[in-house]
Amino acid sequence: MAMPMRRTLVVLHRATCSSLTNAEASLGVRHPVPLFLPVRTKKRYFIPPTVGMKGKMQGSMEAKSRATGVVIRQEYFERPINIACTAGIFDPYIPPEGDARLSTLSKEGLKQRTEQIRQSAASQLAIRKIKEHDSLFSTKDFAERAQEIFIEAHNALTQFNKEKLHSLLTERCYPEMTRGNRYKTIRWRFVESLEPPRVVHARCPDMVSKGNLYGQVTVRMHSKQTLAIYDRFGRLMLGSEEQPKDVLEYLVIERHLVNPYGRWRLHGKIVPSWAPAKDPIIKTVMIPGPKLWAGQELDAVNNEVPKPAAVQWYK
Repeated sequence: MAMPMRRTLVVLHRATCSSLTNAEASLGVRHPVPLFLPVRTKKRYFIPPTVGMKGKMQGSMEAKSRATGVVIRQEYFERPINIACTAGIFDPYIPPEGDARLSTLSKEGLKQRTEQIRQSAASQLAIRKIKEHDSLFSTKDFAERAQEIFIEAHNALTQFNKEKLHSLLTERCYPEMTRGNRYKTIRWRFVESLEPPRVVHARCPDMVSKGNLYGQVTVRMHSKQTLAIYDRFGRLMLGSEEQPKDVLEYLVIERHLVNPYGRWRLHGKIVPSWAPAKDPIIKTVMIPGPKLWAGQELDAVNNEVPKPAAVQWYK
């Protein structure tokens, strides 16, 4: 008789619990937060990886993946390179000897002119390629534009405006024009043009890959300029600000034709072998004087310039 009574008691207890929960849910009564926290059953310690295991783990993973038949793609850590200009002048123009001194009516002048016409076939092909990428290119207008680039670049050099110089000079020409001018003062002025500038040479080489074209145009410019360079002490090193000189120059203007945002910039200058030598630079040299004591004047000391000791040079 005890067993059925126990079953009835369990059934009654479950029924009362369910009725209580239903009543609490209907009334919206909530039990308070229990006053116990879960306790971790295992202690986990941070075990740092041993030295040199990173490469071994990677190698083992690669070996496992190869064994399973998974092909791992090789990673190339390469940096993109943008070659905005060429490293030099391709097929440079050879100026004829006696240019700007010989008349075209003389015999030597006519020979030079006919030879230039013969050599202009390659230039015409290069001009066609340049016009394919630059539709506004014209030899007549380009010579005047090259002269403007030359004047703007030299005016920016006197003020040492780096941003403007980088927009007017290529990466090859920039160090050549600015090297050694840190503590110097440059005074340059364009007086007039003795002859109108003209295009005498054009080339369109490709570099690194086929189709990566660069346009190089050589412009002949005969003008009158003034140049004066002062050192850091304010003493004149070269030239004069009042006395202009006749200058014959062959400028190389370059542009990256494939780049839609490229522009024509000054790339270099061709100096012919028959050009006269440049004027020597007058340097300021300090001569060490005698050591003076306190209250002693220079006139009372026999000041003699010491001569350098003779040195025997061996070849």
